[in-house]
Amino acid sequence: MKRTLVFLSLALLVQALGMAGAQEAKDPVADKYSAPLQKIFDLEARFAPLHPALGKVYPVAIVENKKFYFFDPAPGEKVYRLVRTVPDTFNILTGIRAAMPLAFWDNRIACVVTGEIFGEPDGYVFIFHEFVHCAQWDCCEQKLKEGLSIYREAMKNKDCMWELQYPFLYMNPAFIKSYFALFKAWDGNDTAAAESLRATLDKALSPAEWEYLTWQEWKEGLARYLENRMREVVGLPENKGGENPPFNRVTFYRGGDKLIGFLERRRPGIVNDLEKLYLGISAAKKEIP
Repeated sequence: MKRTLVFLSLALLVQALGMAGAQEAKDPVADKYSAPLQKIFDLEARFAPLHPALGKVYPVAIVENKKFYFFDPAPGEKVYRLVRTVPDTFNILTGIRAAMPLAFWDNRIACVVTGEIFGEPDGYVFIFHEFVHCAQWDCCEQKLKEGLSIYREAMKNKDCMWELQYPFLYMNPAFIKSYFALFKAWDGNDTAAAESLRATLDKALSPAEWEYLTWQEWKEGLARYLENRMREVVGLPENKGGENPPFNRVTFYRGGDKLIGFLERRRPGIVNDLEKLYLGISAAKKEIP
């Protein structure tokens, strides 16, 4: 979780260094990652049938040698090209995985990682997990966030870390009981129990808590849901992280995964419409729009 706290800070870095020049000379780091980056295109062909969000690759920023190396997919080609480097003045820790808009690059979204990810068994799946967040950003993330009072309040207070640090009462016994019961209802396709528990949870939470819960279920839940579909394709075990107490923010990854699966079984195809999916998640016991 400590690595997570640096994600939004990166935006400040790239904005401050926005005048850094494009990379022109051949770079040994570009050579080093040429083949690993190429594999992204190979996996895109396998993952694309799962969901529209997986049918596009996005820029990748690799942090190495105290620098950010920004690789962009070449238009009309299945190849990544090194287009820019900027110094890492934040001492980014090994293991970062993030999706973030780059202020110096017209707010284009990119996946930010460190190089060891390419040697991990599930490393590429996590890259595509971040690509899902890139697709959310390109589609409707900002529009949806602007409809949240919790987001507007955070922006008024210049709190750019609200998604990571909101003080949700994860240890509240009533929340734990209801949310754990929801897992079982969603898994069992028990519509009556799911709607009753969801309505109870809606009433028990403040409006801001409900917004936070449902936002995380949509944003991180969709990425986890598709991550687990990708894991099936490449023969990796399901990611169940966050399923059992003690609960924390990652619990909403797993909760969103289960909820989205439940909604998709009720309304096949809803997962492909990101805005409609969010409305379905945030509607509590109401009929899915």
